Amino acid sequence: MASASTNDIEFRSVTKNYGAVTAVTDINLHVPKGAFLALLGPSGCGKTTCLRMIGGFEQPSEGTVLIDGREMNGVPAYRRPVNMVFQHYALFPHFNVEQNVAYGLKQMRPKIASAEIDRRVGEALEMVRLGGFAKRRIHEMSGGQQQRVALARAIVNRPSVLLLDEPLAALDKKLRSAMQIELQTLQRELGITFVLVTHDQEEALSMADVVCVMSAGRIRQLGSPQEVYDRPADLFVADFVGKTNRVTANMEADRATIRLADGSAIAAGPRPAVAVGEAIVAIRPEAIRLSRQPVDGTAFKGTVTHRIFLGSSAEYAVTVPGLGDFLVTADRRGVSESDLVEPGEAVFLAFDPLAAHVFPASAA
Repeated sequence: MASASTNDIEFRSVTKNYGAVTAVTDINLHVPKGAFLALLGPSGCGKTTCLRMIGGFEQPSEGTVLIDGREMNGVPAYRRPVNMVFQHYALFPHFNVEQNVAYGLKQMRPKIASAEIDRRVGEALEMVRLGGFAKRRIHEMSGGQQQRVALARAIVNRPSVLLLDEPLAALDKKLRSAMQIELQTLQRELGITFVLVTHDQEEALSMADVVCVMSAGRIRQLGSPQEVYDRPADLFVADFVGKTNRVTANMEADRATIRLADGSAIAAGPRPAVAVGEAIVAIRPEAIRLSRQPVDGTAFKGTVTHRIFLGSSAEYAVTVPGLGDFLVTADRRGVSESDLVEPGEAVFLAFDPLAAHVFPASAA
């Protein structure tokens, strides 16, 4: 068991029930100090329930939640070293920026001197790059600026843990990308633990250094973004995190060969977790090479049915007889527009067998 000196947050066999409904089941989780953790999963998977149990807005039905080695069961939210940024920010519209950020400090007991409050509010606004906006009214701020006000209000109390409940959901795509970078930078500067709840895979992979994928109230995989994407623990993770192609297959008795649905074979590689028999092969779209001419090794001939132009890349839907439909991502760097493949063209698909993830057919 990790010591309190290395973990900011621990869940020990935590279960949360709402009457007859179980929201999370037997969660065991260690979050190191200074980590940026993303709780990722579809709606209803239990990620927000976990966040609320860290924040003290919910109490576990079973098990123990610890923050910095101290048991938090029964401790109310206002007595925890935690602050939260909500999806809709929850700013006071009748306060200006400075008053919003100072609000929490003014509620603390024993009271903090006014000069100290002013100093800490100024520091927090500088951290989120709003140093000249102290007297601005909330309705005069853009969506991104309001989000930074909410962040300043959350960090001004110097919490050990900052909780983020889908804080970028209300922003447009360009502003979301900018705020992802700002949040990463702020987390590194502060050196405190961030816990982000999101259903956006791109957001989790780009911002967090630890990703916890959840489904049906359980943890399916916990690891770095690269581990979760490149080495998914099961078919759910492979499907949910990023895009993937599925091909029905069979693990041969020699456990060295995977026979695909069209009768072709690929090398199995070291896959001890997959038993002999029916299997599912999952292949990322960018792991597939698309060409107009046959290539060395195993190649599958198909027909392009759709093309989606994405600027720096293009996505193709390709139908391969006996195997089904594939989504292929082709990088366009250094390729002229004339080299784009048109719907109706015949193409060849190839991939490195080691880039294919194989799971038991029962996982489907």
